[in-house]
Amino acid sequence: MAGPCTGARVPASARQQVTAGQLRERGNALFQAGDHAAALAAYTRALSLCEVEPERAVLHRNRAACYLKLEDYAKAEADASKAIEANGRDMKALFRRSQALQKLGRLDQAVSDLQRCVSLEPKNKAFQEALRTLGSSMHEKMKTMSCTDSKVEQMFQILLDPEEKDADKKQKAAQNLIVLAREEAGAEKIFQSDGVRLLTQLLDTAKADLVLAALRTLVGLCSGHRSRTTAILAELGAPRLSAVLGVEHEQVSLAACNLLHVMFDSLKEGLQKDFRGKEDAVVLVSSKDLKLLIKHLLELLALEGASAHGRDNALNLLIKVVPRRSPKETNNSMSLWVIDQGLKKILEVGSTVCDAPGSLPVTENSRMSASVLLSKLYDDLKCDAERENFHHLCEDYVRSWFEGHELAGKLRAIQTVSCLLQGPLDAGNRVLELEGIMDSVLSLCASVCEAHQLVAVEALIHAADKAKRASFITANGVGLLKEIYKHSERDSIRIRALVGLCKLGSAGGTDFSMKQFAEGSTMKLAKQCRKWLCNEMMDAGTRRWAVEGLAYLTFDADVKEEFVEDKAAMQAMFHLAKSEDRSVLYAVASTLVNCTNSYDHEEPDPQMLELAKYAKQHIPEQHPKDKPDFVKRRVRKLLTAGVVSALTCMVKSENPALTNSCRELISRVFLALVEEAEDRGGVVAQGGGKALIPLSLEGTEVGQTKAAQALAKITITSNPEMAFPGERIYEVVRPLVSLLHLQRTGLENFEGLMALTNLAGISERLRQKILKEKAVPMIEGYMFEEHELIRLAATECMCNMAMSKEVQELFLAEGSDRLKLMVLYSGEEDEKLRRAASGTLAMLTTLHPPICKRIPQVTVHWLEILQALLLSPSAELQHRGAVVVMNMMTAEREVAEQLIASEMLEILSVLAKDKDKP
Repeated sequence: MAGPCTGARVPASARQQVTAGQLRERGNALFQAGDHAAALAAYTRALSLCEVEPERAVLHRNRAACYLKLEDYAKAEADASKAIEANGRDMKALFRRSQALQKLGRLDQAVSDLQRCVSLEPKNKAFQEALRTLGSSMHEKMKTMSCTDSKVEQMFQILLDPEEKDADKKQKAAQNLIVLAREEAGAEKIFQSDGVRLLTQLLDTAKADLVLAALRTLVGLCSGHRSRTTAILAELGAPRLSAVLGVEHEQVSLAACNLLHVMFDSLKEGLQKDFRGKEDAVVLVSSKDLKLLIKHLLELLALEGASAHGRDNALNLLIKVVPRRSPKETNNSMSLWVIDQGLKKILEVGSTVCDAPGSLPVTENSRMSASVLLSKLYDDLKCDAERENFHHLCEDYVRSWFEGHELAGKLRAIQTVSCLLQGPLDAGNRVLELEGIMDSVLSLCASVCEAHQLVAVEALIHAADKAKRASFITANGVGLLKEIYKHSERDSIRIRALVGLCKLGSAGGTDFSMKQFAEGSTMKLAKQCRKWLCNEMMDAGTRRWAVEGLAYLTFDADVKEEFVEDKAAMQAMFHLAKSEDRSVLYAVASTLVNCTNSYDHEEPDPQMLELAKYAKQHIPEQHPKDKPDFVKRRVRKLLTAGVVSALTCMVKSENPALTNSCRELISRVFLALVEEAEDRGGVVAQGGGKALIPLSLEGTEVGQTKAAQALAKITITSNPEMAFPGERIYEVVRPLVSLLHLQRTGLENFEGLMALTNLAGISERLRQKILKEKAVPMIEGYMFEEHELIRLAATECMCNMAMSKEVQELFLAEGSDRLKLMVLYSGEEDEKLRRAASGTLAMLTTLHPPICKRIPQVTVHWLEILQALLLSPSAELQHRGAVVVMNMMTAEREVAEQLIASEMLEILSVLAKDKDKP
């Protein structure tokens, strides 16, 4: 918040013209007090008034000291050099320049300056100590560079020596190699020392620890370096990398996945840069290398010998690197190429029936990953012809299994339909309508074989998602699902049948008056879901379906109320959310959105309601238990049960199951959890603040906005430095600035401004970050807003931003009304607005004296506004007014004369006698 401005800082007499000497004295006092920015402003102004060369040299030297404190080392070096030009024996200037050069990494020049200082004053211990320290750090640097070559050789020798039995020694050598590769100089040294050939030998040992060391070192070599990546790929070969990705050892497979991701990024950078002339060949090479790597990844998907997690890692990589990252990129040729070359290979994974003879090894996440990849590829298509091609390929694949393969083929075809229905829905619906598919699904639902029945029931459930199919399934499948639920002896089948019934039963959404089932049936189904969810004897895959059921049943407020009362069920669900099976994420997030009522719900227009009643149209009704008090109580119970740690764990997931729509649901829940100010500290303490940052930077626009708003709420009521420690506080700025865009709601604008006000009051580095994000023009725009709270928040934010030199300069820009607006706002009736505006003026006139001269020029009412501030009953406004007047008196003789000629002197005399306001 914009607090009261600090008091006056200028002791000089207001009745005479201020001199360079007085400004220098003022600068010295400010520097001693630790206000380096204000001291810099005083010295700069003194320089503009000073003509005498020796005095100018002293001012440059003093400015260098300010710049050192403000960590602007380039300007510190420039000012110290100017002082040295005037007097080559100025030891203070030489010492300051050596400090600046040291920070700029120019150690040899820094040593030269220090040696000059020691020769001028040999007994000065500070100079001797500084020279000794700098000399030893230079010596270290030289030593390090000379021994790196032999170290690289030594490390490889230890790692490749079959006689070397000391495991600790090997581990240390591997760690040193990885650390060395992270530095650009070290990476280049390894590369030039025949490192790639030696790393290839490490990979070929097939020993997990050595292979891991090689892969992690290669990551350092390839990071952000296209030419090295191209050379490494040529040396290692895509088949070798693909083979390492497909190994059984989970950590090795993950490390290979990480290396391939880094390689893709480095090669893609080469494609995205707009090369000309000779470099065109490089672009073609990058494109060729990318396709080669992707071709091997696609082959790995259908390779029987590849491990299940290797297959998952290949799918994850394809999801990250193939589709365009944003619609602004016009080229979708890579997606088209993957569809033509590998769509059937992706469908091979999606159509796998677990435990069937000859099926591919897969994990519980594989089919979900295949669905996500198919969905991303389909979304990346730009025209009907491309989409039609996708549909034909899917239909041909399903037919190829459905026709002529007997029962095993029909199961593969139905599994493919399930996979498509969870991914690109349009394609799923198209294949569902192929002749015989739906009939086979219904007939297999009654199969006596559990595996066959599972495949069919799951397909029926996914088909029930869409209203288009739901009416057909309601007519044909509800009776069948009820039969299975009541009479099947297998819980794994019953739970899936129950979910199908839940889906069909929740078609009315939150509309209380449109319930599909008889009174009490929904509650019975929910109770059974909770019972299964808490049964730890059942496998996680089956319990996941219980969460799926609750995701639909919790549209009903009675079900929500019972669920939050059942602490064991909530904790069982949170435990599942943290488990290896990430396909449960969406269902958990959906259940939580329902329980916290954080879905979008618009209040119906009263006039439209009357019209609907008159026309006998259906009117949605809200359940009495969905009123705010009930929602607030549910949120508290979820917080007590540990919902925040579950959500943060879900966000950390690198899994494709964390789709953009899933991220949006999590953001909605977080926003509901921080609605009450007293809950925010607990959310931050359990890692909620950290989890919100990535949610606010990627995902759907709605999801990003909800997460940014949650961050704003936390920043407004908590100490931002505690809520977002270290570097994290700087990551919060961009999401908060996004709340200032015009398409955001008034509340989002207001909360964004309030949060930025708090950040701007913390440090100059944060203000610079806000400036870099181009927030100042938006903040100014909201100062003209009609809504008084938004206008006030923008003015308070500007008050804190005015501590930055760049912002101060904006107030003096030609043709700008910024200063005029601040002066006029200082005379408004709204006391809070006056406080913010006059605080900004007090700040500006103290830190940037040229503004004092400009104030009388911006409006004829300036004098009466200042007098009104001094005569205000509010001590805060009087204080701000007094600071502004005093700064104006000391800044410019002409302005001081105008002030004295008015009634200002009498007003000040009266205020000076007020003992109650020291």
